[in-house]
Amino acid sequence: MKKTAKGKYGYLKYEKKKRTLITAVMFAIPLVIYITGLLQTGTRKNMFTFVAIMGCLPASRSAIGMILVLLQKPMQEALYRECQEHVRDLDVLYECVVSSEKRNTSIACIVLYGLNVICYSEDPKLNASETETHIKKILQGNGFRSNVKIFTEKKGFFRRVDELYALKQAGGEQIPFKPNEQYPDATREELVAAVIKAVSV
Repeated sequence: MKKTAKGKYGYLKYEKKKRTLITAVMFAIPLVIYITGLLQTGTRKNMFTFVAIMGCLPASRSAIGMILVLLQKPMQEALYRECQEHVRDLDVLYECVVSSEKRNTSIACIVLYGLNVICYSEDPKLNASETETHIKKILQGNGFRSNVKIFTEKKGFFRRVDELYALKQAGGEQIPFKPNEQYPDATREELVAAVIKAVSV
């Protein structure tokens, strides 16, 4: 199972396999402990049973994360290829599930350039204005003023991405930017991407 980093195409498929495997192992361990205690003592009333029950707590927590990821729909390869044609060398994130207090929103593609955070989502439960406000608030809280726009229609999204690419080719926007002391070589877009990934599942 090849590791796929968060923000890369194929991340959700990788996470589904990884979290399912981890959860299965975490439930198997207390089960083995319980069976061992039962075979050795001939009764459920022993310390092995107690340890097995306690072991189910982290396993249950892992199961919640697994279910959350299993509910997400991975990005279709055809859409990914289409996005690549328009994104070119712009900074991009794929398959992000942005979490907030109210809901988790699946965003297929996020393009970052200058002050712009341009998203495309096929999530049927999407509340665009709510999610835009949430992302903008998170970025502002980390010192990044941004214009966040979520598209649900591909044509409009690709048109805007093409405009940003043309803007970059023409010399781009001059955005005041102070490099991060911890990551002095990181661009503004890379730091914004790191913030978005931090609030994504």
